[in-house]
Amino acid sequence: MAERQPRSAAATRARILDAARAQFATDGYDRTTMRSVAGTAGVDAAMVVRYFGTKEALFVEAATFVVDIPDLSGVASEDLAEVLMTRFFQIWEEDGTFLALLRAAATNAAAAAAMQQVFATQVAPALAAVTVDRHAERAALVGTQVLGLAFARYILQVPPLAGMSQEQLVRWVGPTLRRYLTEPLD
Repeated sequence: MAERQPRSAAATRARILDAARAQFATDGYDRTTMRSVAGTAGVDAAMVVRYFGTKEALFVEAATFVVDIPDLSGVASEDLAEVLMTRFFQIWEEDGTFLALLRAAATNAAAAAAMQQVFATQVAPALAAVTVDRHAERAALVGTQVLGLAFARYILQVPPLAGMSQEQLVRWVGPTLRRYLTEPLD
C-alpha cells in the first residue's frame, strides 16, 4: 500500500490560487468557473468555496501581484522611461496575473478596484520620487500610457504595435513618459 501524503491546507490553497491565476490569465474572468479551477487544482469545487467563498473573492486574491518598481530617485531623467518600461514589460510578459486583471477591470468592479489599489499603493508612490510637482496627476498620466499600451499590445493585439520590439516601444513612448514625469507645466 502506498504511503499517504499528509494534507496541507496551505498547499491546497496555493494549488487553487495557481490554477485560478492560470485560468483567469488565459480564459478571462467571465469564462473561468469555480468548478474549472477546482478541476485544474485537483480538488472538489466545495474546497474552492471553502477557501475563497466566491469567484469574485478568488479573483481578487489571484489577481494580487507586486509591481516592484525599482527606486527611481537616483535614475537620470533620460533613463526613466527605459527603467520603468523594462519593469512593465517583465510584468506584462512574464506574469499573466496583470493581463487577467487588466482584461477584467473594464467590466468587473472588483478587478477595477484591485487595479486601482495596485496603482495607488505601488506605482504612484514610486513615481512620486521623480516627479517635479503634482505627483498624483503625473502618475495618473503615466498610468494612461502604460495601461493603454498594455491593453493595445497584449489584449487587442493592435498591429503593428503588437509586433514592435521593446526597444522600439521605449523609443516611441519614452519621451512621453519623461515629459509626464519631469517637465514643468507651462
